[in-house]
Amino acid sequence: MKNIAVLGSTGSIGRATLDLVRSFPGKFRVVGLTAWENVSLLKEQVDEFNPSLVAIAGVEDSPFSGAGDCKVLYGIEGIQEVAAHPDVEFVLSAISGAAGLLPTMSAIYEGKTIGLANKETLVMAGNVVNREVLRCGARILPVDSEHSAIFQCLQGQRRSDVKRIILTASGGPFHDVGADELRDVTPEEALKHPTWKMGKKITIDSATLMNKGLEVIEAHFLFGLDPGRIEVVIHPQSVIHSIVEFRDGSMIAQLSLPDMKGPIAYALSYPDRLDGVVRNCNLHEVGTLTFRKPDTERFPCLGLAYDSLMMGGTAPTVLNASNEVAVGAFIRGIIPFAGIPVIIRKVLGVHDTVAAEDIDTVLWADDWARKKTEELLKI
Repeated sequence: MKNIAVLGSTGSIGRATLDLVRSFPGKFRVVGLTAWENVSLLKEQVDEFNPSLVAIAGVEDSPFSGAGDCKVLYGIEGIQEVAAHPDVEFVLSAISGAAGLLPTMSAIYEGKTIGLANKETLVMAGNVVNREVLRCGARILPVDSEHSAIFQCLQGQRRSDVKRIILTASGGPFHDVGADELRDVTPEEALKHPTWKMGKKITIDSATLMNKGLEVIEAHFLFGLDPGRIEVVIHPQSVIHSIVEFRDGSMIAQLSLPDMKGPIAYALSYPDRLDGVVRNCNLHEVGTLTFRKPDTERFPCLGLAYDSLMMGGTAPTVLNASNEVAVGAFIRGIIPFAGIPVIIRKVLGVHDTVAAEDIDTVLWADDWARKKTEELLKI
């Protein structure tokens, strides 16, 4: 039985993870759970899975106070303690946004195996993460469907034979919408993803293609490939999750019906596979699969992500932080949909990039970018 902690257990990835635990009794024991502020759902999860400890980051008090043998912790420090707990073998890192960085680092410092669904950890601090993973003997298994697909396609292959990787993108709800119409997009429209059920922030990122840009940066640090060898293709059916092309011109792709339980289960059980996690993919029922190049003029966030990766240092950290603030401003009606990349470009343009070789520098760049974005937005 594998002892696990789920960071972000009340979010979509966390709930899917616990569904898998529920479906495979005897394989996984939940030692720790964490949430931001959804205390009521967390309480239900605690009652069902009986973890040893829980942490709540966004609420200072909760119904858990003094509840049985379950230790209750608070704040980011509490989540870090859950991630580093000595009884935990596997940490599912599914906290949304930059808030996931420090808890993931705590798991790395303790040499844990980490199922990484929080792409911002590598976007913000990829060099630091890779260095500390090697130093501490930790392991990162990707949970993003695209990176899990690449990881699976590379099993048994020599990295020296890889020519490029191709990340697929659904294109979000606006892949067929003209530039003029994008100016009038509302938050309610942007939150209607055609394929995946996700949290608000990542759904907006999918609509702007920033999510795919962040995945390009994540792929660079996960697989050690230069930006020119990481491509993106729009694939609205979301059946092919990504592709590896080898130097002889052959390609290997990973296919399944869109369901995040697939990549979560692969990380949880690696190198084994669990039975019947995802519904069968009957190709005659799936029908036609289509592909096209992304339009970076209509969706400039993807290009900005490539730009920040080429700039290196703290630029990806700044990109991520500015995007989080800009997306929040869009959801609150402060800026239009098309204003998201505009403000990010301005912030990147005034940032003096420095090497991001330690967590303090990464956190400084994150804080600087948030303040600069708010300053330019006048919020």
